[in-house]
Amino acid sequence: MNALKKGAWLLSASLVLGTVLGACSTESKQSGASGAGAKQQLTVMLPNFEAENPPANSPVIQKLEELTQVDVDLQWVPSSSYEDKFNITLASGKLPQIMVVLGKSPSFINAARTGAFWELDPYLKDYPNLSQMNDIIKNNASIDGKTYGIYRARALGRNGVTIRKDWLEKLGLQEPKTIEEFYNVLKAFTKDDPDGNGKDDTYGLVASKFTGPWDNMQIWFGAPNKWGDDGKGGLMPAHETPEYMEALKFFRQIYSEGLVNKDFAVMDPTKLPDPFVNGKAGVMVDVADNAQRMDQKILEKDPNAAGRVDVLQAMEGPKGLRDMPTSGYSGMIAISKGSVKTEEELKKVLHFLDQLNEPELQALLGNGIEGKQYEKKGDYVLPTTDKLALRDVQGLNQMLMFIPEDKTLRVEPTPVREKVAQVQKANEEIVVANPGEPLISDVYAQKGPQLDNIINDARIKYIVGQIDEKGFADAAALWKSSGGDEYVKEINELYAALK
Repeated sequence: MNALKKGAWLLSASLVLGTVLGACSTESKQSGASGAGAKQQLTVMLPNFEAENPPANSPVIQKLEELTQVDVDLQWVPSSSYEDKFNITLASGKLPQIMVVLGKSPSFINAARTGAFWELDPYLKDYPNLSQMNDIIKNNASIDGKTYGIYRARALGRNGVTIRKDWLEKLGLQEPKTIEEFYNVLKAFTKDDPDGNGKDDTYGLVASKFTGPWDNMQIWFGAPNKWGDDGKGGLMPAHETPEYMEALKFFRQIYSEGLVNKDFAVMDPTKLPDPFVNGKAGVMVDVADNAQRMDQKILEKDPNAAGRVDVLQAMEGPKGLRDMPTSGYSGMIAISKGSVKTEEELKKVLHFLDQLNEPELQALLGNGIEGKQYEKKGDYVLPTTDKLALRDVQGLNQMLMFIPEDKTLRVEPTPVREKVAQVQKANEEIVVANPGEPLISDVYAQKGPQLDNIINDARIKYIVGQIDEKGFADAAALWKSSGGDEYVKEINELYAALK
């Protein structure tokens, strides 16, 4: 939905559209599968987040071509200017056969809707790896419910609870598993001197003005993920549900009892780790991988401080164990209809993309070649520090989709890193999808930030006691009159069209 926040794009997108369609009709770029027996050739446009690109004669690229029997022409673009280059390329009509798309930008949405890229849903079932795309992630990455690119997977169940394990042990507490136990831990971390210094200088939960942790905890209480079932076959916004208000009451309680930092509403999110690392706060509700970062930061301060950090799944609430997912992807790989003209050519490109998800190809593009970019160390790998060798592989992971899962080779994990992976994997069973994720709303594109601000401001004011339930209801009414009613109507029309 973030892409929807970009307003004022219709005019520019229309200009791009006209150019793309015109260029597509005269596209002279030949597809990779040019003739029987000919080695396939593919042009790929992709970003590079490193200072140098791998050379064309990189042993890793040569190995890629050997394993896939495809000659690849990699068109590298610095990541800082990728969006601009992407839009320029769309406007030129001279599209490579494969393009990495960083997100559902307005220009990509418009180009997909107007036929610049292949709609892939009818073909995915024929490929052993691509057919195993995660339904939630595929839906999230879709446009109007249609798949215009192979998503580049990221952890879907990324959220978790980072907690001071040593404080739990100090106070003789078990890991919390329910909201009630979570509350008791926050209270003990605030009131019972968990660091044993005899001072009243600790508190339970550290939060910042970043709304993600509050959004996440609302799911524990049974609130929907942004959009929920209205009981009539349609969708309603989460803030209109009774479960949302139950979560707010909990937040208000822990705030009033001093179990969360009083300055959360103005705290810069970049400062969030500080109280946890400095021994002032004992819990963070955020991405689970924060745990390994907190563990590392604490060890940097005190190398003898191993075992102080743990990470847990969501807390069980009235509707069971539930967690808010991430979108589950970071961009996607789209196939141009202007340069891949026929279904036969498309299927060969899809075969290539399917191959890239094989374990051997994932390891090649993600880790490189054994003896050059890494050495084996038992079940793990030890990456080289040779910058020249690393240059031969850097950036190639931008083509990786990790479908059905990430099978690159691992460096030896710390206990916390291992636990993070376990939590994220287990979360996949309990995440609550947002049914509105694939819906592209024009109203939201114009008024989304204003609408979001109304509810987020009201939530903060309610938590800190500046307004009561009636005050929150007044804010919800303002949301409706400020475009919310129009937004809900449009979302439901789009939702109905998907069925």
